[in-house]
Amino acid sequence: MYEEGLVEVTGGRVWYQKYDEGTGRTPLIILHGGPGSSSYSLKDLKAFKEERPVILYDQLGCGRSDRPKDTSLWRIDRFVEELGQLREALNLEEVHILGHSWGTTLAAAYCLKQQKGVKSVIFSSPCLSAPLWEQDQKRNLQKLPIKVQETIKRCEENGMTDSEEFNEAIEIFSQHFVRRIPRPEHLQNGEQYRNSEIYNIMWGPSEFTVKGNLKTFDCTPKLKEINCPTLFTCGFYDEATPETTQYYSSLTPGSKFHVFKNSAHMAYVEEQQEFLRVIGEFLKNAEANKEY
Repeated sequence: MYEEGLVEVTGGRVWYQKYDEGTGRTPLIILHGGPGSSSYSLKDLKAFKEERPVILYDQLGCGRSDRPKDTSLWRIDRFVEELGQLREALNLEEVHILGHSWGTTLAAAYCLKQQKGVKSVIFSSPCLSAPLWEQDQKRNLQKLPIKVQETIKRCEENGMTDSEEFNEAIEIFSQHFVRRIPRPEHLQNGEQYRNSEIYNIMWGPSEFTVKGNLKTFDCTPKLKEINCPTLFTCGFYDEATPETTQYYSSLTPGSKFHVFKNSAHMAYVEEQQEFLRVIGEFLKNAEANKEY
């Protein structure tokens, strides 16, 4: 069974889609990256529907959801509230949560506020500390050609992050740390669903210097409070580095850690079948209370 629709949340309506083959298992809700991206690039994760209901949704302000003009809506507490409102509207009393990138920031903030009914959480290419993310990107930059490093630094300092030369330098960064395969056509089509205003307000003009309202976000001191089965994953070449991802895992009691050896930040595209296998196995074992 497939359904899609709009749910009223604080500030507007969010679009969702639900796949349910009638397995009766606990649903999986997927939180996309950004902030200000959409669920579009993650749509192939509907493959989990063979095992359990899958819910994908576009956070307010992007994708196929409403795009209100009120910029005060672009703060993490409201996105946490939005997730709770979506769960309530869809009667999702128990869920597994899979967040990717910014979606892990949201997943962590949500779980640390409301763990009731959360059967497990998966942090895919996590950003759980803005200061650590910024440090990692500065180290990643040092692995690129000097000319690329200088271009990115100069454009940031001079407010030229919309320039063609900056975008060309970012593409080189992306080929190393975001997506190490040619961009699939469906990802190109998904650009229309992005909302850069949300990204700029919450994060800033680029990956490398956090200037938005997430600048001080760091939930690492509270990760010990997450008490459901937890899996941390990243790519070997990920901008969410294996070292930092493993550090997050070390702070989370009983959590598991997995590296996709041929991926950067988009293992769900770069190693799709392996991603589905690893996540699917974790979910089954989490429900059966078995070791991952």
